[in-house]
Amino acid sequence: MGSLRITVLGSGTSVGVPTVGCRCPVCCSDDPRDNRLRPSILLRYAGRCVLIDTTPDFRLQALRAGLERLDAILFTHAHADHIMGLDDVRPFNFRQKASIPVYGSAETLAAIRRRFDYIFDTRECESQVPQLELHALDGSAFELFGRQFTPVPVFHGRATVYGFRFGRAAYLTDHSEIPEDSLEKLHGLDVLFLDALRRRPHPTHSTLERSLQYVERLRPARTFFTHICHDLPHEATQRELPPGVYLAYDGLEIVVEED
Repeated sequence: MGSLRITVLGSGTSVGVPTVGCRCPVCCSDDPRDNRLRPSILLRYAGRCVLIDTTPDFRLQALRAGLERLDAILFTHAHADHIMGLDDVRPFNFRQKASIPVYGSAETLAAIRRRFDYIFDTRECESQVPQLELHALDGSAFELFGRQFTPVPVFHGRATVYGFRFGRAAYLTDHSEIPEDSLEKLHGLDVLFLDALRRRPHPTHSTLERSLQYVERLRPARTFFTHICHDLPHEATQRELPPGVYLAYDGLEIVVEED
């Protein structure tokens, strides 16, 4: 199957870090790892580029990553911090002269249709809009460019959203709880991303302690915590984590070797 390169485009919470108007030590930190755009990753393999979520920061994230093509987009769910950069995929339509396939649950795609109704308006438009092909997922595994992707349902408060497993790696963000059936899909991983918003409990996100419990149960070779708020300074928090567990940071690149 060859190698997979994962780039962390954003590791922050819905409001990002620094948070607007905040003067806390993390928001004022000079450690670049404490600057966290909204959460997203990019997968590169077999000459293809697959994006998970289009955050409001997507344009900046794409420029930072030197992204020159975009072959598909997967959506975890339709909250604003995960979809509101969708219009910024237009330059890839221009360059590639093709539409971009988009994958998500039926509920997520319906929400995208509502919020970006102009994209899907069949009337003639004087300006350019993103050219997309929507593919609704029903929870079954699907193939993208020779690699299998498996949706992994997780609870985000009362809502159910998708994480994704792809080979020996998996990306789960925005989860307060991982149900038993989904935990069974997460064994034998080299790389696992988990939500770890902060230390204090939150109704829709995992805590640092809870995510460490998942690590202890699943025992991936490497774990990266993401969707991090300004309560967790990178360097000090990293010193507390056990071997093989890391705070993700914007620009981090991870290689997964697979046969």
